[in-house]
Amino acid sequence: MDDGEWLVRAAALFDLPRPAQFGNARHCCECAEHEATLQRQDPRGIGLEELGSPAWDPLCYCSDEAFRYFFPALVRLALDPHDECYYLDQLLFHLCWDGPGNVRVRAFTTDERRFVHDFLCHLLDSRAEQIERMGDADALLQAIDIWR
Repeated sequence: MDDGEWLVRAAALFDLPRPAQFGNARHCCECAEHEATLQRQDPRGIGLEELGSPAWDPLCYCSDEAFRYFFPALVRLALDPHDECYYLDQLLFHLCWDGPGNVRVRAFTTDERRFVHDFLCHLLDSRAEQIERMGDADALLQAIDIWR
């Protein structure tokens, strides 16, 4: 399956209703800002401008439902072949957070988990050199194991 087919599959599988809220915006000022950022976006439009900073990532704030809603965007960003737009390290952080059986894994349906696993395998097969160069081979293998 080529990259375009992965995008189509992700959009179809994660065609979810938009959450009314993406997290608890009343928790603190940072959470309120992350909520405002996510409220302005949808999976087709959100990009590295909103998600590209590991130090200021609204996905760390969002609920499992919101993470699933935005997942097609994460697939799109991870498929970008350019090192200067490299997003896979952040995606792997989110997918590996808290190890096996983490809250993200438990929140995904069986079909969604299978998609994530197969997508990660596709990245390993199609981008091994870049993943190794960027230092993410171990994290990718860990994510594949977690989402198996």
